[in-house]
Amino acid sequence: MSSPIDLDKILSEFGPRFAETADENDAKDRFVFENYKALRQAHVFSALVPGEFGGGGAGHADMCTFLRGLAGYCPATALALSMHQHLVAAAVANHRAGRPGQALLEKVGGGELVLVSTGANDWLDSNGRAERTDGGYRVTATKPFASGAPAGDIIVTSVAHEGANGAEVLHFPLPLKAEGVSLADNWRTLGMRATGSQTVQLDNVFVPDAAIGLRRPRGPFHPAFAVILTVAMPLIMSVYLGVAESAFAIACRQARARRPDAATAILTGELTNRLALARLAVADLVRLVNGYDFRPDAQLASDVLVRKTLAANAVIATAETALQVTGGAGFYRKLGLERLLRDVHGAQFHPLPEKRQQLFTGRLALGLEPVAD
Repeated sequence: MSSPIDLDKILSEFGPRFAETADENDAKDRFVFENYKALRQAHVFSALVPGEFGGGGAGHADMCTFLRGLAGYCPATALALSMHQHLVAAAVANHRAGRPGQALLEKVGGGELVLVSTGANDWLDSNGRAERTDGGYRVTATKPFASGAPAGDIIVTSVAHEGANGAEVLHFPLPLKAEGVSLADNWRTLGMRATGSQTVQLDNVFVPDAAIGLRRPRGPFHPAFAVILTVAMPLIMSVYLGVAESAFAIACRQARARRPDAATAILTGELTNRLALARLAVADLVRLVNGYDFRPDAQLASDVLVRKTLAANAVIATAETALQVTGGAGFYRKLGLERLLRDVHGAQFHPLPEKRQQLFTGRLALGLEPVAD
């Protein structure tokens, strides 16, 4: 059994180095290859894997803290890494609950493999199509928002299939080097430009029967999503909290450098309140994970999604208020606030966007199924 990984030491060693290239990577839409290489050498990608499977044995809350700190140096690196970590965390949660997960943990722990998620744009229906063939399926699909794809080893995805019992969704891992898998090289965005969140194209890719980890009806809510949401949202929103905290720090530093008037003091008080709300929402997301001891049901998913919306709105409001506090100086790229403001707006697009969350939560509160037929 390996010793627990020292994430604090890794953050203090790599964080300042990553900060030096953050602006350039953003300006050139360049994926953070060098950062990923360093994190891989430090065994960060296996950090959440239990020690008995060759990993670092870090706790979920510890990883949230690490990602939050890392985002203060390079938000894009932190966000891309959070996508890998949430897949590992889901495997840990499933393994502890007696569900399949060990095989994936052993692969990551044994080979420091980088996982890539495509779930953000799939939700319950998924997209693409799977056609039955000898020994498996032939899959064709377009999967956007695959953060970390340029350096990934395995994509964890899903696809729609018309089975004997009706419409279903198949979930499976797939090597990114498999025949028929390609990257569209289309990640040109407002913010988080260095995450490499490219669209993955699957063109008649063979997926063997043995690779299918989950088969579920297409459309209705499934408890698997409660697992994914519960472990993923604290990790992802911790990144955006780190971005908001950086914006807060810049605004306060700039305000102190000039003689603050009453309006500036009031705005800074508003800024402080907004950041406090973001911190509270993220802290409660972390609390809900409860050391992976939770019951994955629709109510838990709703609780997580509500807090995700609160956190997303609060981090965006924090960054926008930081610009008001800073004034015209914040409009200059050299100050760094402009990039943070662009990056933080990505928070709204992670599942579920606010109105979809409210529909899900509202239906559940009314005693309805959270997703309409």
